[in-house]
Amino acid sequence: MIFIVVKFKVKPEWSERWIDFSRDFTEATRQEPGNLWFDWSRSVDDPDEFVLVEAFQDDAAGPHVNSEHFRKFTAEAPQALVETPQIISETISAQGWNRMGEITVE
Repeated sequence: MIFIVVKFKVKPEWSERWIDFSRDFTEATRQEPGNLWFDWSRSVDDPDEFVLVEAFQDDAAGPHVNSEHFRKFTAEAPQALVETPQIISETISAQGWNRMGEITVE
């Protein structure tokens, strides 16, 4: 699985509309074959920082970055950003989410 985390630092005037701005991109990506998840979160410490956690089957990342919705989003996103996003992108052996061992809910 390809596991990706991206931090987006948006301009303050874009903070309240970032989710709407990224909605078409998000929905299209979630429909891609091989997409395992594509989830946004907002930092509790910085309201202008959004974190994207995404995962793809090993052979699905290429089609994702070559898709029209990816090209459109990457072309339009800089207008809303303070800086280039930070990314961690790694191929890992996990096949999905596991249960946390330190906390058990019965």
